Amino acid sequence: MSSHSERNDRKRPSAQGGDFRSKPRKQKDFSRGQGDAKDWIWGTHAVEAALSNPQRPTPKRLLATPDRASRLAPDLRKLACLQVMEGQEIAKHLPQGAVHQGLALKIDEPESLSIAELAASNDGFLVMLDQITDPQNIGAIFRSAAAFGAKGVILQDRHAPVLSGVLAKTAVGAVDKVPYARVVNLSRALEELADLGWRAVALAGEAEQTLDEVLDGAPTVLVLGSEGEGVRRLVAEHCDTLGKIPMPGGFESLNVSAAAAIALYEASKPRGKTAV
Repeated sequence: MSSHSERNDRKRPSAQGGDFRSKPRKQKDFSRGQGDAKDWIWGTHAVEAALSNPQRPTPKRLLATPDRASRLAPDLRKLACLQVMEGQEIAKHLPQGAVHQGLALKIDEPESLSIAELAASNDGFLVMLDQITDPQNIGAIFRSAAAFGAKGVILQDRHAPVLSGVLAKTAVGAVDKVPYARVVNLSRALEELADLGWRAVALAGEAEQTLDEVLDGAPTVLVLGSEGEGVRRLVAEHCDTLGKIPMPGGFESLNVSAAAAIALYEASKPRGKTAV
């Protein structure tokens, strides 16, 4: 593993013509619901996962239709915050078009872990999201991270929505099954991970090698960038190498959540020291 000075002084692993542009962007308003709807989670799987997560704080409100309330676990039916009402009344508390399936929960997100806590196992792989801001994409990435056994997800504090609303619904409960960390600076987080023995691989379409060629079974951070801009230059410079998804069909790009699913599948394969 390279030291910080070696990682910053050496020639960066990149392909000719690599473009890691970084442009100023407006801060997005991630609360698109009515009033404080950003704190709500809706849908059966998302709500049940949140209620079963000991890392979540005490729920503020739990809304359920009579049918759904009758199917809640006995301890949940005793919650003081439970309110039984018809589906159309629940919908009034949520963003327009929210498919709540008879359940909605107002609750704060789980507490963020530190990088050291997230990397404590020193094996497997983590996912880092570089300014990916779309809640549906992040929710889908959490779902794939849970499916393929990622140790955690790293988000940038200023450029990621809260783990509720559309994000939680898309994740189908995965935000309560995959640990996460919010950090101010991704480059510094990569430096800390390097000190802890983790290798960083940035996903880039212009990379010269495929993910299969660059993954080696070591503890790895998969760094995924936003669609269009990709991984930013400074973040890429703190990675050990770049890797791409081969596309023999000739199509040049994928939705970031689809690319993440493929990358996570590739990272989950046993290889190197862990191969059987």
